[in-house]
Amino acid sequence: MADVKVNYKNILVPVDGSKEAEAALERAIKVTRQNGPDAKLQILHVIDTRSFQSVTDFRTTMVEQVADTAKKTLEKYLEQAKSAGIENVDYAIEYGSPKSVIAQQAPSKYGSDLIMIGATGLNAIERLLIGSVTEYVTRVSKVDTLIVRS
Repeated sequence: MADVKVNYKNILVPVDGSKEAEAALERAIKVTRQNGPDAKLQILHVIDTRSFQSVTDFRTTMVEQVADTAKKTLEKYLEQAKSAGIENVDYAIEYGSPKSVIAQQAPSKYGSDLIMIGATGLNAIERLLIGSVTEYVTRVSKVDTLIVRS
């Protein structure tokens, strides 16, 4: 079988502040660099709005606080990518179900051709009860998905 060289031009890396996500970011920076100056890195954080639905005294300030915290982390990740030599890098904060945003909406919105996602730290019982975002993304997404282990 002949070697197949694949060049990825729009790499999406979802981050949530976990060690697994940071490992995925580091690997995504390397892969973006390897794919040349035309390659773009899109760093994504999804705020799970479903977690706010159970709060009886819901206020938009809660969402704003979560978004502000995420923005500070994403700014740090953006600087990390830029200092590693990635010029074509951006970040976004999206709202909704992380599973569907990462697997379907974001790849379409950002033109992603590769998703690099951290492996989850959930144990077997948690995966059974609530499901793994990573597992869902690998099963449902129409673009190549690489699971990065920390």
